[in-house]
Parts: sequence; C-alpha cells; structure tokens
Amino acid sequence: MSRLGKMPSWQKSFVLYGMITCSITGLLYLLGHQFQIQCAMLGTHLVLVAHGIAAMLATLALGSVLTFHIKAGYKSKNKWISGFSQLSFLAVLVISGALLYYGPEEIRDGVIDTHWISGLIFIAIFTVHIATKSRNGDHHLKGNPRH
Repeated sequence: MSRLGKMPSWQKSFVLYGMITCSITGLLYLLGHQFQIQCAMLGTHLVLVAHGIAAMLATLALGSVLTFHIKAGYKSKNKWISGFSQLSFLAVLVISGALLYYGPEEIRDGVIDTHWISGLIFIAIFTVHIATKSRNGDHHLKGNPRH
C-alpha cells in the first residue's frame, strides 16, 4: 500500500462486496416482509439468513478499515460528513440488528422501523462516499509530511 488511508485492492473489494451484499439482502427482505411485495424469494427466512451473514461480513469489513482508513480520513479532513455519518448509521444498524435478535418483544416494532430506515439512509451515504472524489484527488494524504 503506497498511500496512507488508501485500502489495498483486496480490502476495498471486501468492504464494497460486504456492504453491497448486506444492502441488497436487506432491501430484498424489506420489500418482501415490510412492504409485502409478493415474490417467491422476497421476505423469506433464507433472505433474512443471507442478510444476517452478510451483516456479519460487512461488520468484519468495517473492522478492517477502522485502524487506518478512518484515521487517515480524519487527519486529512476529507469526506468527514459522509465518513462519520456512515459510522453513525452503522452503529445504529449493528445495535438495532442485535436488538431485533436479542431485544425485548415490546420494542421490536420500533426497532424494525429504525433498522430499515437507517439502512436506507446508510446505503445513500455509502454510495455518495465511494462515488465522491477526494478534495485532493485520490492522493489525499500522499506527500504530506505530517502523516
């Protein structure tokens, strides 16, 4: 890795595929279960299981970037809003996901709504974050002697 904060290709793929798979399976379950769009696959237990596994992998992917990518982005003052917004929504998603599985039944309906609304907002922010070029181009920390 030649630039501080730039992920190696394996890690970038892991993060992208992890987040995309989690998002797609979550959307499929949302459409079939919450919005009752009738289709053979939407909203089934199999889709929910796939979403849970994808969420675990996406959490591992997030953990793989916490130590350097986020620190480098913070130091560069680059993409702060989308970066920290993602972290905030991911925290809500992880906590609400855990509450859906382990939480009390009386808060379940509110947690379901919180989880899918946060998920949709996260997808939008994640897309903006990866599609937006850095202020200083792809080399946002290259050549900066402070880092």
